[in-house]
Amino acid sequence: MKDGTATLEVPHGKTFKLKPLQFNGPCNFPSVHFQLEGNIIAPRNTKAWKGHDSERWIEFLNIDGLIIDGGGQINARGSVWWEFCRENSCSRPTALFIHNCNKFLLNGTRHLNSARNHISINSCTNSKVYNVTTIAPEDSPNTDGIDISQSSYILIQDSTFATGDDCIAINGGTSYINITGVTCGPGHGISVGSLGKKQSYEVVEHVRVYNCSFTGTTNGMRIKTWEGGSGYARNISFQHIILTNTSNPIIIDQKYSDLTNEGKEQTSAVQISGVTYRDVKGTSQSEIAIILDCGGVTGCTDIFMDSINITATSSGSKVRASCNNVHGFTTFTSPPVPCLS
Repeated sequence: MKDGTATLEVPHGKTFKLKPLQFNGPCNFPSVHFQLEGNIIAPRNTKAWKGHDSERWIEFLNIDGLIIDGGGQINARGSVWWEFCRENSCSRPTALFIHNCNKFLLNGTRHLNSARNHISINSCTNSKVYNVTTIAPEDSPNTDGIDISQSSYILIQDSTFATGDDCIAINGGTSYINITGVTCGPGHGISVGSLGKKQSYEVVEHVRVYNCSFTGTTNGMRIKTWEGGSGYARNISFQHIILTNTSNPIIIDQKYSDLTNEGKEQTSAVQISGVTYRDVKGTSQSEIAIILDCGGVTGCTDIFMDSINITATSSGSKVRASCNNVHGFTTFTSPPVPCLS
């Protein structure tokens, strides 16, 4: 213990193999410091999870003032799960799960090859993620860099995500999320959603993605909602964005299909409004560089685009925009968006 802080150290140059592990508060210290200078690795055999929650590997629960930092590495060795779950219907563990830890700091760590999400942030407030790197193969399933849910006032800054799924996924119950200085690729981009699955009510608001880059991603800036859901996604901005060889650079998909309602006309939708794209530049692998596909009765409203310049990756090719049931306006946008004035 130092200065009222309880410290657990993983020394530099040392490697420790951990079975599923849970750190559960509340704690009697104002702060808990997990100083990761060395390496942590997961078991190679899925049987190590027998008797444990197969959806988690390392959990921090109910610890306010948590600090996880250092130049160390968390290697979940998830390939055994990717192979096993291709042949068997099974849940896979998130590598690092942080729940109800207010004012936590995650700084300087490296995260490799999670079986599923690398980092999940749930029910946390006033917390920061700095200088974090996550890496997994481009074809690894559902290996999101960071998933955020039921949380507010979260800052993610100066970090790199190269995974098989979303670099950052912003799920229901989140607000005041600030993402800045992030490098994404490969992966599926930065996503709001999906929201409204199985006719659920979900909300996301006050999201700011600023000064970020996407390289070789299958999506860039994405908002996705299920048909038949309800709630809202609003006050979302993407500004100062660089795209390099990105498929679907800008996409709003309000028509995710829920198989339980397939064939039924859906009038309800998660309402999407107040979305700003400003100073977005770069290249698209896809012919359709901007997709705004909105449903429900009102569609998407108050969509604003300014200083957009997206060209084709291939010399001599052209890109275009596609839109449906979208309301708003554009200035200095290329390709032009036909349903926005």
